[in-house]
Amino acid sequence: MIRNNRHKYSVSAMCGVLQIARSTYYYEAKIRDDQEEELTDLILTIFKKSRCNYGQRKIKVELKKKGWTVSRRRIGRIMKKQGLVSKYTVAQFKPSKSSCNESGVGNALNREFDQDQELKVIVSDLTYVRVGQKWHYICVLVDLYNREIIGHSAGPHKSAALVQRAFASVPYNLHHLELFHTDRGSEFKNQLIDQALETFGIERSLSEKGTPYDNAVAEATFKTIKTEFVKGAYFLNQHELDLELFDYVHWFNHIRIHGSLNYLAPTEYKLMDL
Repeated sequence: MIRNNRHKYSVSAMCGVLQIARSTYYYEAKIRDDQEEELTDLILTIFKKSRCNYGQRKIKVELKKKGWTVSRRRIGRIMKKQGLVSKYTVAQFKPSKSSCNESGVGNALNREFDQDQELKVIVSDLTYVRVGQKWHYICVLVDLYNREIIGHSAGPHKSAALVQRAFASVPYNLHHLELFHTDRGSEFKNQLIDQALETFGIERSLSEKGTPYDNAVAEATFKTIKTEFVKGAYFLNQHELDLELFDYVHWFNHIRIHGSLNYLAPTEYKLMDL
């Protein structure tokens, strides 16, 4: 009360009316200021460690892990005061789709995005990134079980070879994969990819033509990558992109908390289920 009205009345007068010692008021005010400063430092640290991606909701979760129960409104006020703006506050540009794969393969996944078995269903998609004066492309393979990026690649061509290299980077036994689902981009239709899937006994699944919701998790993952990794980024060459992408994927899998995983990192979620 005193704090909220000190611009109207003197602190001494209000303390007298409320029968509170001035020293008590100033002591409590100092405690509040110290707590505010500590909380601000924590929010700054969490925000920077999130690579400027976390908003109020995820910062609140991280603060709770550290023993702080803070409202999103208060976090928002501190973020605004410190000039902290999440990358998610700006709408993202969505590039046009590639030519359509007219394969007769159907949608075996049928939007069953919640999987209870590791490596059972893998989804994939591609996006673009600026390298020098040209566009390069990124491909990732995502495990629907825990949203982990199990494979990734980058290169100057939006092609099936890019998808092959993503599979080559997977550190797990490919015989454990049961289903590979993508949209109908032509880069996912290639004889070599079909042979590889056949070799490891992996079933194929394709979204229905013109239905992006059939591959919603891959779409959402790439929206995240575009916002957190691609947005505002400029890479001098392919080597620099490869290094930065490797670092980002490690952070995404081992550190970044995901709302769909009860605010756990993918590898954390997998350990919780053991």
